[in-house]
Amino acid sequence: MTKIAPETEAEAEDSDFKPLTAQEVHEWRKRNPAVSVWRLVGMQAVAGVLVALVAWAISGEAPVAWSAGYGALAVVLPAALFARGMARQKRAATAGAAMVGFFGWEMVKIALTVAMLAAAPKLVSQLSWLALLVGMVVTMKTYWIALMVRPGVRKTD
Repeated sequence: MTKIAPETEAEAEDSDFKPLTAQEVHEWRKRNPAVSVWRLVGMQAVAGVLVALVAWAISGEAPVAWSAGYGALAVVLPAALFARGMARQKRAATAGAAMVGFFGWEMVKIALTVAMLAAAPKLVSQLSWLALLVGMVVTMKTYWIALMVRPGVRKTD
């Protein structure tokens, strides 16, 4: 087997890759504990309820609150379906099968979100598209907040 010399400096740096030892992996996992997908979905649901209540408090109108809540539901319901689908296929035979499953469930998630948005005018009376959009955005951004404040993560300065 012949070895090909790296062509660029970046490739030379990549060749210095060193796998982690078992102890290093243990330490990394201790600093970065796994996050439950269901906890993230639950936090999104809580954020959705809160955004609907805030929308109602600010506007004083129930249709605005229902619109914001429906926007949050258009994020939470597909995310929960995606999480359930991925949890059921944990033991994929190959990495390729896992990727196909991931993309398949992601397509289902997107299709359900689009279908829910298309059905919104018929399901929510006096729909406020702005409130629906705010509900969706706030609920989607909950993922990042949940990942940043998850318990057990030590901040390194």
